[in-house]
Amino acid sequence: MFGTIADVTETSAASADGAAPAEDNAAPVDGQAPPWWRSAVFYQVYPRSFADSDGDGVGDLGGIKEKLGYLELLGIDALWICPVMRSPMADGGYDVSDPRDIDPLFGGMAAMDALIAAAHRRGIKITMDLVPNHTSDRHRWFVDALAAAPGSGERARYIFRDGRGPDGSEPPNNWPSIFGGPAWTRITEPDGTPGQWYLHIFAPEQPDLNWENPEVVADFEQTLRFWLDRGVDGFRIDVAHGMAKPPGLPDMANVSTKMLVHDDDDPRFNNPGVHEIHRRFRKVLDEYPHAVSIGEVWVDDNTRFGEYVRPDELHMAFNFRLAETAFDAEAVRHAVDNSLAAVAPVGASPTWTLSNHDIEREVTRYGGGVLGVARAKAMMMVELALPGAVFVYNGAELGLPNVDDLPEEALQDPVWERSGHTDRGRDGCRVPLPWEGELPPFGFTSAASSWLPAPPEWAKLTVESQLEEVGSTVSLYRMAIEMRANRAEFSGASVEWYGSPKGCLAFRRPGGLICALNATGAPIPLPPGELLLASADLIDGQLPPDSAAWLV
Repeated sequence: MFGTIADVTETSAASADGAAPAEDNAAPVDGQAPPWWRSAVFYQVYPRSFADSDGDGVGDLGGIKEKLGYLELLGIDALWICPVMRSPMADGGYDVSDPRDIDPLFGGMAAMDALIAAAHRRGIKITMDLVPNHTSDRHRWFVDALAAAPGSGERARYIFRDGRGPDGSEPPNNWPSIFGGPAWTRITEPDGTPGQWYLHIFAPEQPDLNWENPEVVADFEQTLRFWLDRGVDGFRIDVAHGMAKPPGLPDMANVSTKMLVHDDDDPRFNNPGVHEIHRRFRKVLDEYPHAVSIGEVWVDDNTRFGEYVRPDELHMAFNFRLAETAFDAEAVRHAVDNSLAAVAPVGASPTWTLSNHDIEREVTRYGGGVLGVARAKAMMMVELALPGAVFVYNGAELGLPNVDDLPEEALQDPVWERSGHTDRGRDGCRVPLPWEGELPPFGFTSAASSWLPAPPEWAKLTVESQLEEVGSTVSLYRMAIEMRANRAEFSGASVEWYGSPKGCLAFRRPGGLICALNATGAPIPLPPGELLLASADLIDGQLPPDSAAWLV
């Protein structure tokens, strides 16, 4: 049986030194309302896969604008739009050749301006992806660097080094690329001789910038102001634990391609100098009080994670613990406690997500099929019941699974080629959304096919079919997001854990909301209270397996 409030086991979100966490719904001392982003529901749009407005089979900004009515109906507060800046698309737009222009593939600058205006009219804010760690190899700076001499100002914007060995034919250090192979590529000098090497933590088409160069800092600050002046409400900062490199670029003690930092063994990421870079960013953002910065921070240690969201650095940072956690009550509780503890000492807002464009969709992670959908619904309710900001990946609200049997000839993620066809990459979670109809591409595009093919069985998962069904995944999302936005019971920045049956969990928010999760294989009694919403129909008044409920 679940306990009562008298049986609460502990409160999570207190800092190590006893400092109280910032209240999500409490007004700051100056009497102003709390920032909009502190408890916002963000909807992540992978533009290629959301909606196509021009019939080329690839999603674009015009497609997002056309679907704003749906997004308003869903109830989200803001969009996070993955990269749409001008790019050769060697890595899905994360190789930027001009950070202050929109690629024609997505409709150009006019389409971005129109989207910002239309979204704002509906009360939806726009945040966009920025990529500070590297540029495209076709950025004019890098083209100039290749044409210039070693030691030149042009090369100083990047990280060029002489090779090791008597003829310089070995890379400057042993760092690997995240995408496989060495993190260094040797160039041919303008005179035709083998020359220096340049660093690319990611693909060779993504040379790392030298953030000790004042030109690099000034240019990025110009980019921030360019978009903020144009009406953008904030940024998701790609690889926010990157940028700064250690003096001397020492070898890695334990060579790994992963971005997750364990202890202090990866010199590629989380170097102390990165914090001064974020302080520079924050000074610019503070000129625009409404704006938010959200960092992609793959750092395992909570103390080091919290450093990124100190009051003078990022406003928020992605914590991926919940997305990496199995459907297991004890593991979920541990992930929640850990995530709250990471930000409480600095008074920052926690963030929650179950999926994104880089990881397997939650329906598949939780077992696939009917079971995976049931568990994904339950975890969505757990996520939305927690204090902080929530990020929903496009298609999660439809209960979409990964598509892991895409034809090999359709695969486009660079990981596929760079792994020698041993890793299928991330395309399985990037298949375009099904909007309507009975056959692919399900209204995503007027073209005969989409850039990645949708499976025929998605006919049952289209937006059109789900909006007409009260018990659908998208209908549950709509109800849950509306309740979260409008009910005072969701207030407060802490969670109080109830005693609960083995394999289950329950917590209470200070405002009075109770959330219960049944991760077992049998129905269980609900905690005391009035039922607000459940992810599945009750069985004789009990909470079914693989489901969650909200009570007050």
